[in-house]
Amino acid sequence: MTDLGLRLTVDGPVARVVLDRPEVRNAQTPAMWRALADFGTALPAEVRVVVVSGEGPSFSAGLDRKLIMGEPVDGEEPLLTLGAKPAPEVHETIAGFQAGFSWLRRPEIVSIAAVQGHAVGAGFQLALACDLRVVTPDAKFSMREPALGLVPDLGGTQPLVQLVGYSRALEICATSRWVEADEALQLGLANIVVPAEELADTVKDLSEALLTPLAGAVRETKALLLGAADRSYEEQLKAEREAQTRRLSELLAAFG
Repeated sequence: MTDLGLRLTVDGPVARVVLDRPEVRNAQTPAMWRALADFGTALPAEVRVVVVSGEGPSFSAGLDRKLIMGEPVDGEEPLLTLGAKPAPEVHETIAGFQAGFSWLRRPEIVSIAAVQGHAVGAGFQLALACDLRVVTPDAKFSMREPALGLVPDLGGTQPLVQLVGYSRALEICATSRWVEADEALQLGLANIVVPAEELADTVKDLSEALLTPLAGAVRETKALLLGAADRSYEEQLKAEREAQTRRLSELLAAFG
């Protein structure tokens, strides 16, 4: 995948996604999104943690600006050409783009974004697709799509609202302003801010901590938490009962 600007690896229970186009601050392309979707689909069952990072000083500057400005990149059509196509075709195309991000939310894995420098637009949404975000002091987020006349459409809107609330999410998106590391930590966008030289070790320690509990317990707990906002309290209690029933049954089968 290096020709697409990605390094995708699996090492036992940990998979790694490295955006590897440092010369353009890891700007993304639809080809990268399709490759990410394929990687997520093909993940071995033993993978429990996925770490997403960027090579060089930035996490990702978002969609490659050449594609935004109307220039083809590696055979990819400029984004605005979608406006001339029938709505069902546009929907299908964007759904394919979204699939490169949405697999990071699956309950059977916990995803970690290791963010340094810029995380803009698609870069911000990729970080939001992850369950956890470890950032360096120079990290800065911006949802740049509205400033370009577009909307965030790679799955970032829901987790942003869940993390910071509707009012703050609207303000961040509508102004396209920068959210720097300290504010990101205060708002709940970042789980922790660490010096750049400690980023890799912190992510490694976090990955190891996530691998300590039994996989089924983490899977069921993540599913409970992901769905909690959409359920009533009674519905959540029911979901907890059902999840615990499955866990008890699996534990009995494994250790009974």
